[in-house]
Amino acid sequence: MTSTTEAITGGRLMVELLEEAGVEIVFGYPGGAILPFYDELYHSKKIKHILVRHEQGAIHMAEGYARSTGKLGVCIATSGPGATNLITGLTDAKMDSVPILAITGQVATDAIGTDAFQEADIFGITIPITKYNALIKKADDLARHFEEAIKIAMGGRPGPVLLDFPKDVQLGKTTVRKAQTLKIAPHHYERPKVKGDPQEFAEALNAAKRPLLYVGGGAINSFASAEIKALAEKANAPVTTTLMGLGAFPGTHPLSVGMLGMHGTAYANKAVLECDYILNLGARFDDRVAKYQDFAPNAVRAHIDIDAAEFNKRINVDYILHGDLKDAIREILPFVKGGDRGEWIQNIQTLKQNHPLDYDNSGESIKPQDFLHRVYTKTKGEAIVSTDVGQHQMWAAQYYLFDKPNTWLTSGGLGTMGYGLPAAIGAKFGNPDKTVICVTGDGSFQMCIQELATIAQSKLGVKILLFNNNFLGMVRQWQELFYEERFSESQWTYNPNFVKLAEAYGIPAMRIEKKSEIDKGVEFFLKDSGSALIEVMIPAEEKVFPMIPAGKSQQDLIEFKDLGKLKK
Repeated sequence: MTSTTEAITGGRLMVELLEEAGVEIVFGYPGGAILPFYDELYHSKKIKHILVRHEQGAIHMAEGYARSTGKLGVCIATSGPGATNLITGLTDAKMDSVPILAITGQVATDAIGTDAFQEADIFGITIPITKYNALIKKADDLARHFEEAIKIAMGGRPGPVLLDFPKDVQLGKTTVRKAQTLKIAPHHYERPKVKGDPQEFAEALNAAKRPLLYVGGGAINSFASAEIKALAEKANAPVTTTLMGLGAFPGTHPLSVGMLGMHGTAYANKAVLECDYILNLGARFDDRVAKYQDFAPNAVRAHIDIDAAEFNKRINVDYILHGDLKDAIREILPFVKGGDRGEWIQNIQTLKQNHPLDYDNSGESIKPQDFLHRVYTKTKGEAIVSTDVGQHQMWAAQYYLFDKPNTWLTSGGLGTMGYGLPAAIGAKFGNPDKTVICVTGDGSFQMCIQELATIAQSKLGVKILLFNNNFLGMVRQWQELFYEERFSESQWTYNPNFVKLAEAYGIPAMRIEKKSEIDKGVEFFLKDSGSALIEVMIPAEEKVFPMIPAGKSQQDLIEFKDLGKLKK
């Protein structure tokens, strides 16, 4: 350990360490066990603190900030209920590989284990849902734990870390400003060298007649979008993305076949069935995309990932490269040849023509697909879009095309309702000059609705697109299709007046109900850089298609045109 002659408190040191790490903004909610740290934070000239209305809002804001900027997201909570309110967000960040530092207050060390007021074993609780966590037992240990936490959060496959910070440690004095040695091995945080044979990988791709690139969220975490584009164009290979990979490859590119999986495009899912080589670039073969035996049944399978635990976890593969995706593609590219794949590309185009995204836009009711397409056109696809979880999430993924990484924010692995609004707030703080839109539903919106106050207090220009069908829409869809229309507890018998609620926070709001009102609604929604809420009433019967039923494979895909047959 290195030290100085001046002793400072643990709380002061934590502030200095955050400043040295380049942290400019933190999201938090104070309480008794974290007050000494907050008192030191009060004096910081470099760190802006955003006061949230609920700790779950704090961590989702940190997630939105991190995912839209590529930087570390930081959130703060007090002990006990404050800390446990972070649990959902920590799990969300772990599932979606988001670098988050959570700092939680804790009761004094001599009170730990006594069931003291607002005590919870957050260290024990969060072991399964963090990459690293630590209970800081003395101020002299703070510098080491902090450095280990930051390195692990940002290193390798990113993820959340937590530092539990007892009140007496915040007040205790230390001269140790920097750790001389760490208690973690370098392989936990250093960028790994690529392991495997890049030439062998490339030759398998060169031999394919019908290759398909399958791009996941790891492509965004590794900043590999340019390399993926170069690979696709050199190999003349179509590209499909997961929900988390949207934006890693331009959605408007001629080689793009859009999203695959449960609610992916029909042509992407059919391409998976027809390809003879599939290259997974930073995805995890999750269950909403790949069924064990039936995924790409006619294809040679290859996988590049920074996390070795993902190899052969759900789907067995023929070729493996372990390492950072950006580095791995750079090593492959010199060996890739641009074969003539005109017949395969034409086949993809035919699939697109014969199996387009489709819905019934007749009548006077507003269809969410139509409205989202209008918003996409108006913003020229340049907005940062966050969503909650449900039908609106899938419609946004289908009808708003993303050409750039870090512009699509959604809860993919955990599927967290309540994520969208605070994530949009975090993204706006990280990207103040960009249009940030939260696409939500009447169910999800009410999970973290109190964060409207955070928007109002900070005068933040977040746009909220609220689809209201007075149902838990995706639950209703499943109940109609698979539970013989038994709508058990999925209908809201009472919703608030969302327009008046937004206006109570000083946020301009409008409600529209008919197709003829769409143009004025879009104009109101996007007329300036200020905050706005547009409530769009949609039919409860509207569904998300295509759809692969749970547990089924691409072969069981249901398209919009199949709905009549399905009901029979």
